[in-house]
Amino acid sequence: MTDVCIIGAGTAGFSAAIYAVRAGLSVRLLENSIFGGQIVYTPDVDNYPGLPGISGANFAMKMFEHASKFHVEPETVTLTGCDLSGPVKKLFTDTETIECRSVIIATGASHRKLGCPGEEEFSGRGVSYCATCDGMFFRGKTVAVNGGGNTALEDALFLSNNCEKVYLIHRREGFRADAANLNAMKARENIIPVLNYTVKEIQGGDHVENLLLASTTGAEDRVLPVSGLFVAIGFHPNTELFEGQLTLENGYIKAGEDCKTNIPGVFAAGDVRTKEVRQLITAAADGAVAGVQAAKFLA
Repeated sequence: MTDVCIIGAGTAGFSAAIYAVRAGLSVRLLENSIFGGQIVYTPDVDNYPGLPGISGANFAMKMFEHASKFHVEPETVTLTGCDLSGPVKKLFTDTETIECRSVIIATGASHRKLGCPGEEEFSGRGVSYCATCDGMFFRGKTVAVNGGGNTALEDALFLSNNCEKVYLIHRREGFRADAANLNAMKARENIIPVLNYTVKEIQGGDHVENLLLASTTGAEDRVLPVSGLFVAIGFHPNTELFEGQLTLENGYIKAGEDCKTNIPGVFAAGDVRTKEVRQLITAAADGAVAGVQAAKFLA
């Protein structure tokens, strides 16, 4: 019987593992893909205190090494189901049933992607899904944001502080953002809306150089010269496994700053839970909180 199983070996998962082990708990850290989470695809991380300019892959490796000091390493496990009710939590795979007394869910959320040619090729080389993470690398350059909601407008406003020009691409005639964001966007001369267009293809050499845009109204395609594209069309929380058992809000696990879910002994940490800010540092904080809360629950 394991004290706590942590599902997801990203920043939140590693942080939870370290705090849980230091609290004297036995821990299994389960991951269905590569450890580290989405950050491993980021070339430069420049917003985590104390580690300026580190690559995402090196950041992930440092977390791995830290957890290894406490004899916790990610296990490659694909979960097919779970039963979180009762004092013994059960996680199912094709070959075994994993039993534990507490569960910390740190499965994260995936950025929704455009699905157009060039997106995967230029990911980390001009295509980004986080303006606050990567915006500073485009200081003085021309970039584009794709999206029509609050996140897209907030990204455009953030980028406009340092970029020469920000194109705001949206497939409809109008934006779906709040009035405050709309008014703020209209007041910025270097934010240029490009309405009724979608990104058809991302082009370039070593880095993004052009966007080929397709009209949604039958107009001709157009080419937009940019150095970067920030995709802001939403997130997809990785919560399918827990539907019907945990309370979800817009797909995210409903949990406050204490990381407690509606089921005693089950905690949610990082991007998978309902929260305002999704960054490395907030994921690490959630992991610490969840690890401590699990220890209190099992005391």
